[in-house]
Amino acid sequence: MGLSKQKLKSRINSINTTKKITKAMQLIAQVKLQKQRMHMEKNREYSNILKSTVNEIISRNKHSENKFLQEKSATAKLTFLFSSDMGLCGGYNSNMLKLVDTVIRKDDPIIVIGRKQRSWLISRGYNILNNEISSDNIDYETLKSFGNLGIEKYLNNEISGIQVLYTEFVNTVTFEPKLETLLPCIELGEKKYRAYNVEILFEPDENSILDELIPMMIHNVLYSTWIQTKTAEQGSRRLAMESATDNAEELSEKLLLKYNQARQAAITQEITEIVSGADAL
Repeated sequence: MGLSKQKLKSRINSINTTKKITKAMQLIAQVKLQKQRMHMEKNREYSNILKSTVNEIISRNKHSENKFLQEKSATAKLTFLFSSDMGLCGGYNSNMLKLVDTVIRKDDPIIVIGRKQRSWLISRGYNILNNEISSDNIDYETLKSFGNLGIEKYLNNEISGIQVLYTEFVNTVTFEPKLETLLPCIELGEKKYRAYNVEILFEPDENSILDELIPMMIHNVLYSTWIQTKTAEQGSRRLAMESATDNAEELSEKLLLKYNQARQAAITQEITEIVSGADAL
């Protein structure tokens, strides 16, 4: 049996209320996306120049014994994992967690930035080093201190390397979980990071420069991935809320059609009863 007119009207009102909420969240996410994207673009040039400089030095000194280029005997890898504080952003968090299962061992240490995935990781026995920290309120200095902690563990041979797991912002509709190795620092071999085609003299020497630049690069990568993660989060939330708003609109229209049909049927029945009563007289 179909729903009564009262129940249909109640469902329509409820769906329209939800639609207003999802539409508002969509607009808020759109504004935040534009702001985060500008922030990301401003940082990108500096980040690429820093990476290209480090990559160029490493490529010209392939047999360097710099402390940041050496393989370690430790087996554990430290992972920086960037997630969101909130849900309602489509497959943003679930896609990340699928990758976690394949690239992180449960005994390996993790530093988690963001609240949403923390409980999932704890419930499955992953080794989280840090206390809960919001991805919305973190700053460069905090990320730098986490980076220094990782560098210290690496140099003390407590870990074999450092990697970062985040969501890459490809474009406004594409966001991909990505794993990037920070230490040991290797030549990237990517054309976009090869900036120089001339002979370069390094002063005082290549190793001293790498000792300064590689920690700077690690700090910047953590900051850059945080910005990119937040940009991808807002983009994913905007798409999810846009889809939810469209679905609510479609469902509301279907229910309104049913409501009008039920209303028309009730009116027709009343007219029929009146006519039948008049004929009886």
